[in-house]
Amino acid sequence: MTKLNEKWVFIVNPHAGKGAAKTIVPQLNEQLRKYTIEAEIIYTEKPGHATLLAKNFAEKGFKYIIGVGGDGTLNEMTTSLINYPDVVTGIIPAGTGNDFIQILGFHDRLNDQEWQIFFNRNIIKMDVGFCNGNIFINGMGLGFDAQVAAENYVEPGIVKQGGKNKYVWHILKNLFFYKETLMTIRKQDEVIKRKCFINTIAIGRRFAGAFFLTPKAIANDGLLDVCAIENLNLIKRLDILMKVPKGTHINDRKINYFQVENFDLEFSQIMPYHLDGELKYASKFEVSIRKKVLSIIYNPQGNHYFNPEK
Repeated sequence: MTKLNEKWVFIVNPHAGKGAAKTIVPQLNEQLRKYTIEAEIIYTEKPGHATLLAKNFAEKGFKYIIGVGGDGTLNEMTTSLINYPDVVTGIIPAGTGNDFIQILGFHDRLNDQEWQIFFNRNIIKMDVGFCNGNIFINGMGLGFDAQVAAENYVEPGIVKQGGKNKYVWHILKNLFFYKETLMTIRKQDEVIKRKCFINTIAIGRRFAGAFFLTPKAIANDGLLDVCAIENLNLIKRLDILMKVPKGTHINDRKINYFQVENFDLEFSQIMPYHLDGELKYASKFEVSIRKKVLSIIYNPQGNHYFNPEK
């Protein structure tokens, strides 16, 4: 591989945030001039393109390979960049949910102070999760939330037409009618059989814009945080979901919360699941963590999810 230089490249997903990423590019250019940063700006053309672009620029010796988009954009880039430990990445948030940016301590849209902090290049190493060979940088989900996601897609990668009301309908329908499926959990020497309403395995804490399902997660502690919410009646489902935005649900007796380096899940049938919001299907899940494999720009002054001493 060629020697790393100080050049930057920004990989823009023009579809992120319903086109929000494109509107941020003029501001990005302004900030690059302000901080005298030499950089290339390139747009993705299709799903998966960010993975290829990140790999190509890493091979060319670029040191800073930054995404402009949402969680899915950075997920695609990370798929390549975990193989280049000297490359530094980051994200200019421009997605819809922007859950991952909470890990780094920035807001959903960067303000003037945060642009300065970003270009100060505070770098930290973070963990990356794996499920069946695919990565996740914020988290994966099975159960109610994955079923809602599945019903919102025509097929993986293609979202149904319609607005917010369509998504709300799927949430309400599944609150009433979702049926938990028996699963087998194998971790260390323990085997657990349980029906769960929601299963979240995470590096980060926030999902769907406001739900802190794994409120104890630290992104560089070498552990996955797992929140398994047991089968619930309708009243209890509503009760638990009301507590999730503040993270107080983990005190409920219906919650199994644990931290682990790796474990396996198995269902008797194929189930929908998501990795950083991207829909997939499987019946068996091998889940693990790789420790401190991603160098990333974060905000040490913000409410980040790192232990700086680790």
